[in-house]
Amino acid sequence: MRIDVLTIFPRLFETIFSWGVISRAIENEIIVFEAVDIRDFTTDRHRTTDDYPFGGGSGLVMKAEPILRAVASRFTEGSRPYTIYPSPQGKVFDNKKALELSKLNHIIFICGRYEGIDERVMKVVDEELSVGDFVLSGGEVPALLMIEAISRFIPGVVGDMESVINDSFFSELLDHPHYTRPREVNGMKVPEVFLSGNHEMIEIQRRMESLRRTIERRPDIFLKHEFDLSDKKALLMLFKELKKDVE
Repeated sequence: MRIDVLTIFPRLFETIFSWGVISRAIENEIIVFEAVDIRDFTTDRHRTTDDYPFGGGSGLVMKAEPILRAVASRFTEGSRPYTIYPSPQGKVFDNKKALELSKLNHIIFICGRYEGIDERVMKVVDEELSVGDFVLSGGEVPALLMIEAISRFIPGVVGDMESVINDSFFSELLDHPHYTRPREVNGMKVPEVFLSGNHEMIEIQRRMESLRRTIERRPDIFLKHEFDLSDKKALLMLFKELKKDVE
């Protein structure tokens, strides 16, 4: 996949993507990434990317022309990139959307600043996406977040694809608790089932804890979940455990 980010702070991305799984993916050419400086597409000596809004009002608006030139520079013959504008006004970005976008060949992120971008830029935007109901200073952090989530679904980026499949939200449930050595820390012990070697029981236990967490923390997700046989076995175990606690 090719990912281009249009921003006035390209060095921010160079710093973030200098380590971790995305760094290795770029090094191995699984992902081709470039942070494009919008200022390079200005025409005045001050490299101006923003101006006061028509009609008055507070704040500044990012100019259309430099952004449109930057977007056009990313197009290649016979290929049209999918262009995303991170914005609190967009549809909420989630795991399903990350998986969907991971199947594309080329994505452009346009990172706005100040009061946003000139509305005429929206003519080349395929989708506005939000990472939550709050406002940030710019689109760089949301773009980073989305790139991280999308890249995990690209084959070869994460070494163990099973870990991606077992992540929270992929199965539409929250993740189960994890434990590692030593067996006891400050009097807190790893549950015996995880030391038993009984892999079937371990998987049921994990599913039970996943269901428990989802019920407690995200009942909205639980209510939408479609139950399979492993879920039903885990729910039976959870019911027996709750009944035992009551008694």
